[in-house]
Amino acid sequence: MALTNFVESWVDETAGLTEPRRVVWCDGSKNEYDRLIERMLADGTILPLNSRTYPNCYLHRSDPSDVARTEQLTYICTRSRDDAGPTNNWLAPEDARRRVGGLLHGSMRGRTMYVIPYLMGPTGSAMSRVGVMVTDSAYVVASMHMMTRVGETALSHMRHGEDFIAGVHSLGDLSPDRRFIAHFPEERLIWSVGSGYGGNALLGKKCHALRLGSWQAREEGWLAEHMLILGLEDPEGRITYLAAAMPSASGKTNLSMLVSKLPGYRVWTVGDDIAWIHVGSDGELRAINPERGFFGVAP
Repeated sequence: MALTNFVESWVDETAGLTEPRRVVWCDGSKNEYDRLIERMLADGTILPLNSRTYPNCYLHRSDPSDVARTEQLTYICTRSRDDAGPTNNWLAPEDARRRVGGLLHGSMRGRTMYVIPYLMGPTGSAMSRVGVMVTDSAYVVASMHMMTRVGETALSHMRHGEDFIAGVHSLGDLSPDRRFIAHFPEERLIWSVGSGYGGNALLGKKCHALRLGSWQAREEGWLAEHMLILGLEDPEGRITYLAAAMPSASGKTNLSMLVSKLPGYRVWTVGDDIAWIHVGSDGELRAINPERGFFGVAP
């Protein structure tokens, strides 16, 4: 991989903090994904579903105390409290570094630290942005394979040596008393410890694409919004794209997955959760789904 000195030095610094047994750089290949699945099947991390009705599908159970996003333990750590926004929990950066840094210290001892360079958004798009995440969870690595574009394709989109969101995730001991998700927008840094649940552990999703994404968007002149993107074609062939903001648990994902029953109409999902919106050269809004695919709803 074409790495910058800054990426390498940050990974080395993080390994020094978390003290893993070994460090593995992820390349995003199918072989890598297949090896992860085999390893997790062997140690019971995941269980295979019916190969006839749900081929290539697996069940992963999180800890009983770890089954949802922990909003009460999720903080925005900015120098000014006002910059955290009116609806977020705020923690001073120095306090967060002391509290969360203490939990991350030595948290990966005896474990593998996976380094995941990932791209939020389509390959080749000027709207896409890069992240580099480290984790001690093979489940997180496999999930990032599905949710983002991992490996060299991500690093090739870096506009300069420091052009990435840095994310550190460790399962820790999964204790709710030692669980924090801290965002440092001014440093483009995310720290998450003590949870293996998707929204707390897959740092490309809410943490990067929405929380730090909105900060990055404000700096660069675009928008990162909690919105679905839907494509609709009428019988005359006119295509309309719809972006919609709806509260959590109101059916945003369900709406985004509409299936047309009207003759001559076609409808498709572009994204079900987050939209990155730029103003085009023609003055019109252009949006991408920063995720690779979409979350979906189990039938």
